[in-house]
Amino acid sequence: MLSVGIIGTGNISRAHVNAYLGFPEEVRIVALADTAAGKAEAARAEHGLDEARAYDDPAAMLADEQLDLVSIATPPSTHCPLTVAALEAGVNVIVEKPMAPSLEECDRMLEAQERSGKLLSVVAQNRFRDDMARLKAVLDSERIGRVTHARIASEWWRGLSYYDLWWRGTWESEGGGPTLNHAIHHLDLTLWLLGRPQAVAAMMTNAAHHNAEVEDLSVAILQYERGLAELTSSVVHHGEQQQIVIQGEHARISQPWEVAAETARPNGFPAEGGNAELAAELEALAADHQPLARTGHAGQLGDVIAALAEGRPPLIDGEAGKRAIELVTAIYAAAIERRTIDLPIAPEDPWYRSGTLVERAPHFFEKTASVSSQDGDIDLGPSSR
Repeated sequence: MLSVGIIGTGNISRAHVNAYLGFPEEVRIVALADTAAGKAEAARAEHGLDEARAYDDPAAMLADEQLDLVSIATPPSTHCPLTVAALEAGVNVIVEKPMAPSLEECDRMLEAQERSGKLLSVVAQNRFRDDMARLKAVLDSERIGRVTHARIASEWWRGLSYYDLWWRGTWESEGGGPTLNHAIHHLDLTLWLLGRPQAVAAMMTNAAHHNAEVEDLSVAILQYERGLAELTSSVVHHGEQQQIVIQGEHARISQPWEVAAETARPNGFPAEGGNAELAAELEALAADHQPLARTGHAGQLGDVIAALAEGRPPLIDGEAGKRAIELVTAIYAAAIERRTIDLPIAPEDPWYRSGTLVERAPHFFEKTASVSSQDGDIDLGPSSR
């Protein structure tokens, strides 16, 4: 049985705790840590983890406990030092998204993983969703043909008080706005579905949150060899919507699930009824999808547990986390410098380095409030359902 520790006991940690509790034969949570005095103890009591120990210092937990696996569920700016410390202590790590604010920090984490020989996984729980698995399977069948265009909507809504939490709303502690902290899931899915783009153009603004330095809205264009993708990252979207629309040469497929397949009349205009045969074939492929045994965080943590038992890499590793950060970095660089950014970003590029974003990013506004914690549940979107 694996002994598990959790660093960071804020809202997102509940997803980790609840996921681990679904594997009573494989893991037990033995310790929780949070730098806010008493917060780990409160989480221990909330979840009824009577045999677990609570720490106000993650370093003390790593030193005192014989851990096999640790979940890191802390603000993005802390992911790199905590991950490196855990790996150097000989503990396998699953770290929340985003992996880190910079590519340089991602490299430090990957280097620590290589030195330690331990497992490193970055949370991308949306890959463990039935609708996404179905979309991926149909796309991989190649029946829609070469992808020509994709539209990705990561559109959320957050009120002003959302940015009152101490680490949110600044480039230094949060690392960015919704492009980094909300759209990271859809950026990961874009890379998983379509691969790395060749170049990125983008613009961003702060449209509605005067208590945050960071953007609350960005729009990016991703260039592929013979296609384009557009991504909207927003926390100003009334009636939250997350959507992926993939146009192929022969048909369109979407999440939420939808199919369209056109065929042409002699004059090139769409024929009535379209390509009903292909549409039916795509619907049949979608219907063949076998539901995942576990979804969301439980699905990904289940894969990590299985990977440790089987001695294999996890399905989502540190390199996958880094690729998502590269795309985020390209979007910010393109928006700030008003130019197209080619990929990959080279290690000698200033945008690769830690601190460049903080130095160059505009302060749309200044943070006007800071609270140590916020009560209330959080919504993880469709991935939690």
